[in-house]
Amino acid sequence: MLDTVIEPLEFAFMQRALLAAGLAGLVCAVVGIFVVLKGMAFMGDAVAHSSLAGMSVAYFFGGNVFWGALAWAVPASLAITLISRRANLRLDTAIGIIFASGFAVGIILMSRVSNYTADLFGLLFGNLLGVSWSDVILISVIAGVVLLIVTALYKELLFTSYDSTMSAASGIPVRLVEYLLPVLVGVTTVASLKAVGIVLVLALLVTPAATATLLARRLPGIIAYSITVALAATVAGLYLSFYAGLPSGPSIVVVATGFFLLALLFSPSKGVLWRGRRERLAAVEETVG
Repeated sequence: MLDTVIEPLEFAFMQRALLAAGLAGLVCAVVGIFVVLKGMAFMGDAVAHSSLAGMSVAYFFGGNVFWGALAWAVPASLAITLISRRANLRLDTAIGIIFASGFAVGIILMSRVSNYTADLFGLLFGNLLGVSWSDVILISVIAGVVLLIVTALYKELLFTSYDSTMSAASGIPVRLVEYLLPVLVGVTTVASLKAVGIVLVLALLVTPAATATLLARRLPGIIAYSITVALAATVAGLYLSFYAGLPSGPSIVVVATGFFLLALLFSPSKGVLWRGRRERLAAVEETVG
């Protein structure tokens, strides 16, 4: 049993993959909570897909696709909020515009590169086992900055996530938070692209947080569960990938989804299988009362 745990760690690529995936999962778990509470799940998906344009530009000119994605993701996340506010459109409409346009531009640019299919596959589905130590350092820096911002503005993010109107009445700069959160989503999305790729990044951002909301009610507990689920999914997914010969990014997502289904079924407070028992207990209490 111990050999099963230790053997993958003997390979440098697995060490780098575990660190990169763990850091990406950690920051996604924290930021994803506010994304779920604010109903902004597809914001991350839109930013991830539209960032293909920035990645393609960087790739086309021989630059670092990571920086290309970041250079596109931040303006794209701000543009979604700006278009929604200034044009008086629903947020999902603005998300659709940025999603489609950025992704289309990225496909057009990648199509100009010879033999682009394999490279495009890596961008879409990630190449976690191919990360370098410089990638790990870059992801750790981004994760550290995002987590510091979330810690510093924890109260503001918490209050605006639940009630923006009351937050504004209490003197909290709601407008600043409403623009800051999409930026954090964009930066977090970029940090996760190497781990799971453009197509699957939404799962890493949303699934651990959604699982945590089934297991806890107060925000500190939700954060703790979300981090635990994200880290457990990344480690278990990588081991599954190593021993079963499966793609690493999709393996992580499948494991995270499995955790969500378990919580959905067996959570004492919200689990489907506990619902009948809760209803019976409520009926008994009502009869006794």
